[in-house]
This record gives sequence, structure tokens and C-alpha cells, in this order.
Amino acid sequence: MSAFSRFTPLIQSLPATVPFVGPEAIERQRGRKIAARIGANESGFGPADSVLLAIRETAGETWKYADPENYDLRQALAGHLGTSPANIAIGEGIDGLLGQIVRLVIEPGMPVVTSLGGYPTFNYHVAGHGGRLVTVPYVNDREDIEGLLAAVKRENAPLVYFANPDNPMGSWWPADRVLEFATALPETTLLILDEAYCETAPPKTLPSIESLIDRPNVIRTRTFSKAYGLAGSRVGYALTTPGTAQAFDKIRNHFGMNRIGIAAAMAALANQDYLKEVVLRISRSRDRISMIARENGFHPLPSATNFVAVDCGRDAAYGRAIVDGLMNDHGIFIRMPGVAPLNRCIRISTGPDAEMNLLEAALPEVLGKLAAAG
Repeated sequence: MSAFSRFTPLIQSLPATVPFVGPEAIERQRGRKIAARIGANESGFGPADSVLLAIRETAGETWKYADPENYDLRQALAGHLGTSPANIAIGEGIDGLLGQIVRLVIEPGMPVVTSLGGYPTFNYHVAGHGGRLVTVPYVNDREDIEGLLAAVKRENAPLVYFANPDNPMGSWWPADRVLEFATALPETTLLILDEAYCETAPPKTLPSIESLIDRPNVIRTRTFSKAYGLAGSRVGYALTTPGTAQAFDKIRNHFGMNRIGIAAAMAALANQDYLKEVVLRISRSRDRISMIARENGFHPLPSATNFVAVDCGRDAAYGRAIVDGLMNDHGIFIRMPGVAPLNRCIRISTGPDAEMNLLEAALPEVLGKLAAAG
């Protein structure tokens, strides 16, 4: 008997892969410690002191499972957002929620619409459940709303993914256009509206909570991983109708959330003054990244996120050489988009001044070395 015959044909057909190569793996592969971790869109500014205190106070209770109903966090989020706890589902970051949503909707062979070059972890989940990806290219470095809608209707797709603001380009659409898109979709199509970067978005980017909360074919996903500084805690949530939210209870890991992460998320939510401070620091760091880019002859794209996509003006090979040069020679970890034409860019996460200083000093050296090599 084959060693792999125990697996389903679908699983046998899939490669063993990781959507993102982590900075830890890069350190192991290259034998160099990272000096500036500005590639994974984490918050180098970290969580509030009140959050760290909540983590310390909860650590002694880590022997307990977390509440499988996530009652306290759902209550806190409902109060913060002005909705009902019944409209909220909790998950292990947006990545965990995406996998559950795909599982709820997609059977092998079903079409799933997304943007070409958009968030690759979503594609990973679609492949893992046998879905057929239908991709729509970006237009002017922005997700193509009209193209996504046309693809949904052409394919009669049961699921479409749209991020606003988006990763990897940092672009965004105004709330009225997002609402138009959501309401134009067929009732048979479920929209994942990924709002991971909602806290850093400009005013009038996010549709109001009440404008979409009654639509059973819309799930908005948000996270504590970005502006709140809790990427390692893995806490995300979905906003939707009570009926759609309850569907998660059919398949989710009811003990999947960790008690310390839940306590950290609640403390973070309670400290909105710190969130405002971090959002301001993110904005200043975006400006610093843009300045560094321009000083080196590059074009920084406008960003509504905690990173900046920088157009290097050439091709993917050049972008990759910059990414590798920064890491290999200086220990500066950044990333780049995965497909053309987006991969003419590099993507740099915001961070503290010390890391920006390292970037500012290293980037001219890397570019000089590349120029000398021809």
C-alpha cells in the first residue's frame, strides 16, 4: 500500500506549502538574525502597557480552557461597535476565520473570485477545500471592484474575497463604492469583506456597521493583529447577521481561542487612547518610509495600512534583489508582492524610528551594490 493512499485525492494533489515564509525561517535559512522586522505587517510599536499587564495577570490561568462561547469578548466588541453579540463570531485571527468561511461555503470545483496578487492565505484555504480560484487583475494598483463583480456574475460564484484597505498594495476604496459593490452582488454570493487594516484607514473608507449588518451574504473580518499589536495572540472576529454568525458554531474549534489572547484583546479594546497614539505613529512611519523611498529614486504608493508598497520602477528580479540584499547584508526583513505587475514593488511595514534608521542607512548601500554589479 502506498504511504500516501490514506489521504484524499484532493490532499494528494496539493503541495505542502506555507503561504508566507516567516522571518524565523529566513533567519534559519540564511544564518543571520533580523535587525529590523519590517516585513510582516505586524505592529513593531507593540501593545499598550495595560495589555501587557492583562497578559501577566492572566498567565497564571493559562491551565484553563478559554470560554468556548467567547462571551466576554463578544460583549465587549458589541459595546464598542454598537451592535449585538449575536452579530459577532470569534476566530484564531482572520486567517482562521477565512478557512472556516471557505469550509462553510465551498465544495470541490466551485468557483471563488478574488484579486490576482491579493492575500495568498485566502487562496491557500480555497485550494485546501478544493475550490477553483478565479482571479481578477488589479487596475492601477487597486483592486478592481467592477472586475470582481463581473467575474462573480460570469462564474455564478458562491464566494468572493475583497480587502479594503488591501494587502499587498495598501490601496483602498471609499465606503460608498464598497456599499455599491456589496449590494450589487447576487444574494447567492457571499462576500468576505476583509477589513484587517480598518483602524489605519482614512475617514469614509469603512461602511458603517449598520449599513451591512443585516445582509446575510456579507461577512466583515477584522483583527487584533495589526494596529492593536497582538499578531502573536491570534484573535480575529467576523461581523455579520446572527444567522450567518451562528453557522461558525457548526465547524469551529470551540476551544481554539487561548485565554491569554482573549484577555489581551479585551484590554486592547478598552484602551482606545493607546490605539489613537499607535495610529498616529503608523502614519508618521508611513511618511518616513515614503521619504526614504523618494530619496532613493523610488515611488511610494499611497497607503491606508501599516505598510507602504514602493514602486522600484523595474521588474520582479530587481525587487527580489533589493529584498535579498537588505536581508543578507543588513538583516532587514521586508517582503514584496507575489505576481506581476505588482511585484515591481517592495513592501515595507511601519515600525519604530530605530528600524527606520536602519532602513534609511542600508537601502542606498544595497542599491549601490546592485548598480555596481550591473
